[in-house]
Amino acid sequence: MSTLARRLVAEGLGTALLVAIVVGSGIRAERLADGDTALALLANSLATGAGLVALLVSLGPVSGGHFNPVVSLSALVQGTLAPRDALRYVLVQLACGVCGVLAAHAMFGEPALAWSAQRRTGASMWWSEFVATFGLVGVGIGTLRSRPQLVPFVVAGYITAGYWFTSSTSFANPALTLACALTDTFTGIRPQDVPGFVLAQIGGGLAATLLFHWLCRKPAATVQAGAGAVPHALGSTMSPATTRPTTSAD
Repeated sequence: MSTLARRLVAEGLGTALLVAIVVGSGIRAERLADGDTALALLANSLATGAGLVALLVSLGPVSGGHFNPVVSLSALVQGTLAPRDALRYVLVQLACGVCGVLAAHAMFGEPALAWSAQRRTGASMWWSEFVATFGLVGVGIGTLRSRPQLVPFVVAGYITAGYWFTSSTSFANPALTLACALTDTFTGIRPQDVPGFVLAQIGGGLAATLLFHWLCRKPAATVQAGAGAVPHALGSTMSPATTRPTTSAD
């Protein structure tokens, strides 16, 4: 049985660790790559993908494995997460994303928090974030309805690819975007560029939710919302005691 407190702790812990993985691997990659940006990005993307699989498989059965306000918003729109719980999820994700930056900086001897000076703005960047988030939510919903046991691997694979096929390096997550404004390292984003990214992410996530919820609709048995049912990140319910993780996030 998963209580609300346990779900929120799982969401907070998962988001904090995800941000620590992204920021920490970016710091390590930049230091070891000796100016080779492509090599640094490759290392950063592989570490993020591997870490995301681990987090989704281990914490997904507790909370649904959102780790991303857009994914929680998608669940809200689909009716699988109550408005009050969605708000709690988002607040925990945003707060714990900052904790992830603090943890990564402490590991590498960086200042606790530092405003990023890295410019990420313009139409191409905003469109990249729209596409990245659209794809993240879309492949999650589609896979959930066909091969739910593969969702963690599909989502992590998509995010790894997103580092390379988007000009923005596929943040696709408002909690991560806000956190990265507080790190003046490889994965940073200037604070003034955050609103454009977040608006594009919300737009992409909502568009994907509406399209894929219709496109992949099919009759399916659902777990009745008893005491232990957990809202799935991308549109279902799961019982941690009886179901394998079928979760998604960024």
